[in-house]
Amino acid sequence: MNSGDYRIHQLTPDDLALMDGLLATFGEVFDQPETYTGSPPDAGYMRQMLESDGFIALVALKGGVVVGGLAAYELKKFEQPRSEIYIYDLAVAEVHRRQGIATALIEQLKQIGTRRGAHAIFVQADTGEEDQAAIALYSKLGRREDVLHFDITLDGGGV
Repeated sequence: MNSGDYRIHQLTPDDLALMDGLLATFGEVFDQPETYTGSPPDAGYMRQMLESDGFIALVALKGGVVVGGLAAYELKKFEQPRSEIYIYDLAVAEVHRRQGIATALIEQLKQIGTRRGAHAIFVQADTGEEDQAAIALYSKLGRREDVLHFDITLDGGGV
């Protein structure tokens, strides 16, 4: 998908360099570089992720450089033969915001979801000041539900 001077591209197993760019963008935007680039998976693991039906990665490219993107998971449902898509991460580099990139990423994900027969796309946002732009975007594109989110640790420690 092309819009303006950027292009939306769905990553394939051959796009490892673009995936590295996406991880770097997430690390920069979320101010968590260690989380996203400190201990990256090896190429085999990343290829496996990118060829999986359950994982979707989209990037926004401007001049061949990743300026935004999203990572999503398709969750197959058990109660009906359908799925839902969960946007796990979505980010646009600060200097490229307010250009419709995040909306274009979600629109591309909607097309992918439609082709796959997904029932819905869902995403969560924090209620803090730092997520107000995300809340405005998601409110424009969908219906808001107020829910609680719980992290259950597996090591017995705190979150």
